[in-house]
Amino acid sequence: MKATGIVRRVDELGRLVIPKEIRRTMRLAEGTPLEIFTDREGQIILKKYSPMMELGSFAKQYAESVAQTMNQKVAVSDRDQIIAVAGGGKRELLGKTISRQLEEMIINRENSIQAGLDKKTIPLISGDEDSYSAQAIYPICCEGDCIGAVILYSRENQTHFSETEYKAAACAASFLGKQMEG
Repeated sequence: MKATGIVRRVDELGRLVIPKEIRRTMRLAEGTPLEIFTDREGQIILKKYSPMMELGSFAKQYAESVAQTMNQKVAVSDRDQIIAVAGGGKRELLGKTISRQLEEMIINRENSIQAGLDKKTIPLISGDEDSYSAQAIYPICCEGDCIGAVILYSRENQTHFSETEYKAAACAASFLGKQMEG
């Protein structure tokens, strides 16, 4: 745990303001759900809540099935990080923060497929934009909220994905969204 040197008081309603610098660093937007933990030493720990984490092992199995069937690299993310990887790159990607561009696509419910050399690919993870590129992205929506994405990715920007790969990502995202609802 890292000390910030910032001290805040709890107000009469039991509220505590999280400083703007920390909200920006931790990507905490207004309305971001936080999970509250306590430990035996009396510490309170706030962690971003991700409903996708409940599907972690299931998302991994589904990603492995899609990767094996399509012979492609597949990742599943929530709105913050990669939660499942199949087909290659697991050590480099699992648990890593997704890129800002990918996060924006999820928030804006955008999907994308790399159809030709002139189309720009989206970096998969933050801080290492050149290693992997997301080339087929489909958001996972549950009860009206976009909670993550299914991503087909590669190391080469020139990889050509077809409508088939896009449909596979769309099918996986739809299925995972339905699992979250049920």
